[in-house]
Amino acid sequence: MSQRRRRSLALLTSGVLALPLLAGCGAGDDEGGPVAAGQDIAATARDKVADGGVLRWAVDSLPDTLNTFQADADATTHRIAGAVLPQLFTLDGKGRPVANPDFLEKAEVVEREPKQVVLYKLNQQAVWSDGREIGAADFVAQWRALNGKDSAYWTARNAGYDRIEKIERGKTDLEVKVTFAKPYTDWRSLFSPLYPKQVTGTPDAFNEGARGTLKVTAGPFNLGAVDKKTGTVALTRSARWWGRPAKLDTLVLTAVPRTQRPAALAAGKVDLAEIDRAGADRIALARRDAERTRGSGGAAAHGPGASVTPAEATLSWAVAYGADDEGKATTERENRAQDAEAAKKYADEQAALRTFTVRKSLEPAYTQLALNGAAGPLADERVRRAVARALDRKELAEIVLKPLGLPAKPVGSHVALAGQRAYADNSEALGGKDIHAAEALLADAGWRRGGKITEPAGAKAGSENAEDDSKTPSGPGTGNDGLYIVGETDERNGDSLDRGLPAVRSAIRTDTDTSAQGDQGSDPLAQGARGERLSPVLAAAGLADEQRAALLAQAEALGADAPDTADAADPADPAGSADAADSADAKSGPARDGAAPDPGKAGTSPSPAPAPAKQTRTSGNMLAKDGKALSLRFVLPSGPGSEALRTVGERIAQMLQKVGVHTELTKVADESFFKDHVASGQYDLALYSWPATAYPATDARPIFAKPEPAADGSLLVEQNYTRVGTDHIDQLFDQALGELDEEASRELIRKADARIWAAAGSIPLYQRPELVAAKPNLANAGAFGLGTPRFQDIGWKKAQGAKEKQEKKK
Repeated sequence: MSQRRRRSLALLTSGVLALPLLAGCGAGDDEGGPVAAGQDIAATARDKVADGGVLRWAVDSLPDTLNTFQADADATTHRIAGAVLPQLFTLDGKGRPVANPDFLEKAEVVEREPKQVVLYKLNQQAVWSDGREIGAADFVAQWRALNGKDSAYWTARNAGYDRIEKIERGKTDLEVKVTFAKPYTDWRSLFSPLYPKQVTGTPDAFNEGARGTLKVTAGPFNLGAVDKKTGTVALTRSARWWGRPAKLDTLVLTAVPRTQRPAALAAGKVDLAEIDRAGADRIALARRDAERTRGSGGAAAHGPGASVTPAEATLSWAVAYGADDEGKATTERENRAQDAEAAKKYADEQAALRTFTVRKSLEPAYTQLALNGAAGPLADERVRRAVARALDRKELAEIVLKPLGLPAKPVGSHVALAGQRAYADNSEALGGKDIHAAEALLADAGWRRGGKITEPAGAKAGSENAEDDSKTPSGPGTGNDGLYIVGETDERNGDSLDRGLPAVRSAIRTDTDTSAQGDQGSDPLAQGARGERLSPVLAAAGLADEQRAALLAQAEALGADAPDTADAADPADPAGSADAADSADAKSGPARDGAAPDPGKAGTSPSPAPAPAKQTRTSGNMLAKDGKALSLRFVLPSGPGSEALRTVGERIAQMLQKVGVHTELTKVADESFFKDHVASGQYDLALYSWPATAYPATDARPIFAKPEPAADGSLLVEQNYTRVGTDHIDQLFDQALGELDEEASRELIRKADARIWAAAGSIPLYQRPELVAAKPNLANAGAFGLGTPRFQDIGWKKAQGAKEKQEKKK
């Protein structure tokens, strides 16, 4: 297993991450700026929250394991761990690490030379549910299980633990002293969650002992019954918890597919559920209709049957009751009965959904356009930059976020989100939308409009060649918004190329969509949010001679080091940039991972077949070079919940067409989108999401590491699915990882980010929306944004007395 395993980014979305304790040296609270959108959790003081009650919280599935360090841990695994196990550090509302006083009195680096030493001082009341004190023995057992030296432990990652030299007891049983063989800036990411030594002490216990149960816990909740028949996990208030007691008696995690959540909410099966755009629309419409029809008894103009015209209704009645053909009449009557039943069910659900509210924020994850630089036109850095410069990232963000009433500012960093201390907008290292610059880069790379294209006789041109190899969608990728998050909901944490398929989230409607709900008037979630197509942008003259100086000046101004032979990029150089040369060894393997061998070398024939007939045409307004059109395969998932992804993809295709770049929009089955296309390199362009992280030096490096050739000629890409990387970027991450001055480490991370922008393998677009349906009287839960849940504070608001109601009216 790779020693550079990336920590499971599923942790981010479940809100259970180890988080740094101390602020950077000299760093102010404004470092990283404000968050793009704050939490929406109905924050309520504990004395206003009732004691007792049950909360049913929807999850995607029951976990296959309760050990977060195993490959098949998922978001539910991490949610359970957050409630029942020690979390030494948590994230605040700005996604910044803070100490958890329930477990730590103090944690700090007490020595830097000759070796880094960290001293943990534990809360003296912290005990396991069996009464034993939490102490050094638990730290030692977890380190030995995760440091990668004993292959008998089936671990998903060992980042950070492999840098520890020894762990020992401090002056008292409440002190734990950790000595590092190599300095590690992200030391706070370790030991969260912390498992009891009973789980991590032996390979058998680690591998199997915590898959279905946790006999010993230490949190505001204990693990209760795991019922696979009902699809529920019960967490019960812990009597041994020394902190502020949990407000709820029981927290029931209930497995509900995302497409079924509106119905589950309406039926009272769950009280809190992350939902997609379609679910949010239904709730908004239900609340609007409740206001409009109060006392009038009017029917809603949406849902099953709402789009049927009077003429169609009359015809249906005539066929059902007046047709001479009894077979047709019977069928039509059955259809009418089914339609009536569906309409009644929908109306009943809408009546129940009006009692919910939608809480909104932005998730700790961003959606990016990935450009596969392994081969083809995008192997040329100038073409990748041209694609990036042709995009209007703000418009793309507005397509997704503006209809929801959420801030639509494009993400400016690959390694952090706004609000986190490592965040800085480094996008100017590449530059924003500039049609002139894009055309200049493409011209300099040899692509011309009106060029000759040679192709087999009878070949179709343009969009007629577009593929659709989709299948009926099924599996974990169905019913969400198609915005894949690597490592969040795939069964294998996204830690290797052959592990699982990340799930998708919510559907987004635009003005170009045909609504199945009929005329619903204005957008129920945000007024005036319909997207508008921009007028065509006229192409301008080339600026190739200005590109190199401008780009390097931008990167240097953003903190990137002066260009060297490893990173310098020269658009005027026909051989391509030095960055492209820097990754040439990474491209020495197959053109595409898993690509078929050259058909010209497959087998022999005593009588060679005649060469196929060729035809020549001009590329017209599109670009061509060496007899080939500039055409990029844009892979998108085909599922019914992937509308948002396809809408964004189609708009990107339109933007690229303006500079002469043709895109083949290829729709593939949801379950194969990531595993069979993105991870295996079978794409030119793709859209998927990465979770943000509190520890970019550790977590971001494998995503952007320079691919390395394997012995068999393939590429070892870790999680760099764009196959674009440089030695310099790797060096900056390595320096940041070993830099104990936190401010200096973050500055190195920002320099790496500027270089990643300049390499143009990944273009961040927007932070993902977070939509959560909740009962209005539910407190301290909802859209958590960049923060982690505080489980013991979640509960039901106290009922208002008559006096309070009068004061509120005043």
